[in-house]
Amino acid sequence: MTTKKILIIDDEYDIRAVAELALKAVGLWQVSTAASGSEGVAKAIAEQPDVILLDVMMPDMDGIATFQALKANPVTQQIPVILLTAKAQASEQRRFAELGVRAIITKPFKVMTLPTQISTALDW
Repeated sequence: MTTKKILIIDDEYDIRAVAELALKAVGLWQVSTAASGSEGVAKAIAEQPDVILLDVMMPDMDGIATFQALKANPVTQQIPVILLTAKAQASEQRRFAELGVRAIITKPFKVMTLPTQISTALDW
């Protein structure tokens, strides 16, 4: 079985760090990170990860704009995207789901179960 590659795009260092630690230690996956939407799009093109964890609220290029940029690019449009968001209201979650994201994980998330949540969302 090949090791899965995960890209975390989040402007908060602490979120990137704890998610990366859990995905490496528990999921045994390769993890790369990006601190902004534009950096994340560039890394997604270069690295072709198996899934992208994408924060919704970021300065400059927010998660929705980043998601749309990923879907508009033929190189990245097939990569599944899971949103990380503090926006837990049903109406917002419906709107995110309608965009075509694979899943939504609300913040704060349980660090040690994050790999299981991702695996379940992607049928891994």
